[in-house]
Amino acid sequence: MASLRWIVRSGKNAVSVVLRREIHRTSSASLQVTVRDALNQAMDEELERDDRVFLLGEEVAQYDGAYKVSRGLWKKYGDKRIIDTPITEMGFAGIAVGAAMAGLRPICEFMTFNFSMQAIDQVINSAAKTYYMSAGMQSVPIVFRGPNGASAGVAAQHSQCFAAWYGHCPGLKVVSPWNSEDARGLLKSAIRDDNPVVFLENELMYGVAFDMPEDVLSKDFTVPIGKAKVERQGNHITLVSHSRMVGFCLDAAAVLAKEGIECEVINLRTIRPLDVETIEASVMKTNHLVTVEGGWPQFGVGAEICARIMEGPAFNYLDAPATRVTGVDIPMPYAKILEDNSVPQIKDIMFSVKKTLNV
Repeated sequence: MASLRWIVRSGKNAVSVVLRREIHRTSSASLQVTVRDALNQAMDEELERDDRVFLLGEEVAQYDGAYKVSRGLWKKYGDKRIIDTPITEMGFAGIAVGAAMAGLRPICEFMTFNFSMQAIDQVINSAAKTYYMSAGMQSVPIVFRGPNGASAGVAAQHSQCFAAWYGHCPGLKVVSPWNSEDARGLLKSAIRDDNPVVFLENELMYGVAFDMPEDVLSKDFTVPIGKAKVERQGNHITLVSHSRMVGFCLDAAAVLAKEGIECEVINLRTIRPLDVETIEASVMKTNHLVTVEGGWPQFGVGAEICARIMEGPAFNYLDAPATRVTGVDIPMPYAKILEDNSVPQIKDIMFSVKKTLNV
């Protein structure tokens, strides 16, 4: 299981503390792959598999992508399959939606999902609603992908989580991977899906490496959309999270285990459709629930999970009210100390767990 070690590095005039995460290694043969490379592999294999797939967005071609996720694809597939666009999200998102309606399978990259607000009419009114409005005659097989949520030092306009925004809208599938296996398997499923998929990555996870077993590296490997994964078994309390916060939950669970508290950690993987059954089954076992997300609290992913649990059969199994751990309900500050206090930390998860368990 992922664990934390604090390493103190001393210099002549300063002492710095570095937080290092140790990744659990599987017993079978595996390879360390970063989230960035997992996404790159998935796109490469799907571009090779299906001539209808193409990638477009700002700097995705000659520059290899703003975050190097599309590295090498332009040199391999050329200008017709990997397309640099002007800085006009409404324009190239509209081109991508039209291409999908015409039978192609575009991957539309937003340099950050904060910029997707410029194109939200295309995403929701054009992509999400067309299949319903055409009585099932016109599908829109498109993937909107890019980094989502808070990064570091980019302030209010570039630090929003759009999981709840797009998860609110019928007609979309919304995916939020955490590790390399999620990224690779879910992106391949998203590209093959006949519905519009919003694929929410995280900039701070791109360079993080995870063990990838041989079966995950197979070109036939996919992760089903709409199915959560139990990342850690436990019997005292359920932690439900998505994206980068899954790692925080696992780290908190590792510390709490030393205090005799066993947390079950669920990686949602998909925001819409939400895998309520997996959450309910866990809550019925642990009798306690904490949701963890980087986005704002009001009308958030955690709020929806709490409502669904309250309305369903698992409610009668709860021994305490469900608790939410979220970002603070303010625009993201620029100053680092304020930024750190505006997004959930491991200590916040541990505090909520102990509060819910009354220990």
